[in-house]
Amino acid sequence: MVRRIDAHQHFWQYSKKEYDWIGPEMQEIAHDFGPAELLKELRDSGIDGSVAVQARQSLEETDWLLALAEQSEFIRGVVGWAPVAAAEFAEVLERWSGRSKLKGLRHIIQAEPDDEFILREEFNRGISAIAGSGLVYDILIYEKHLPATIKFVDRHPNQVFVLDHAAKPRIKDRLAEPWRGQLAQLAERRNVYCKLSGMVTEADWKQWTPDDLRPYAEHALDAFGAERVMFGSDWPACLVACGYKKWFETAQRFLADLSAAEKDLVLGGVAAKVYSL
Repeated sequence: MVRRIDAHQHFWQYSKKEYDWIGPEMQEIAHDFGPAELLKELRDSGIDGSVAVQARQSLEETDWLLALAEQSEFIRGVVGWAPVAAAEFAEVLERWSGRSKLKGLRHIIQAEPDDEFILREEFNRGISAIAGSGLVYDILIYEKHLPATIKFVDRHPNQVFVLDHAAKPRIKDRLAEPWRGQLAQLAERRNVYCKLSGMVTEADWKQWTPDDLRPYAEHALDAFGAERVMFGSDWPACLVACGYKKWFETAQRFLADLSAAEKDLVLGGVAAKVYSL
């Protein structure tokens, strides 16, 4: 039986200064979240392991996540942060040589004031430097960044990319375009995978229903195919809209028409392959 993997979750030691994106309406997540809390959620949902993803852009956090992973067998991998666009990026990668649980890197592109940050030459030099390392690159963007992201991916045909949260479609506004068409274009690039995650936080937190999310989830599945989609909880960020188990059960509803083999891919097989778990 294929192991079930949550391909996208976070840990943090909360401080108001370092997590200033957590506003007053998000008090459910304005405190510490660690492995013990997640392990309970995983067990309650029958999930075997997870991939911990960076939430702060610091080397210290990446080191901390790696330490947590080395102490907790169920944390199968880490997607950390590194200064990809910096001149010292190659040296930074050396510091993690031999850290087998480092599986990928991510930058919070959605927070950059420049909507075409992902096309900057220094950033792309850094992405090129990842080649041969075996590291995956997670892309965190909003829908508006999809056109630039397609150009970016085309610069790196041999790099494996994972699109976080299906590029955050405007679910709350009930808008499908231009996200729908642009996501399909990105999905034509076979080196790009997609996470079925982060959708409840793009909907109305208090009043969302599975039917609000369904068109977006089903389009992501249609565009990428089960062989390039992986389930992620986005825990604990998801808690502003629903509990862990409720999101997992909702995501499974979107997989109802898939074969057993395809469900196994989305719920663990793809993540295990892509992140070399």
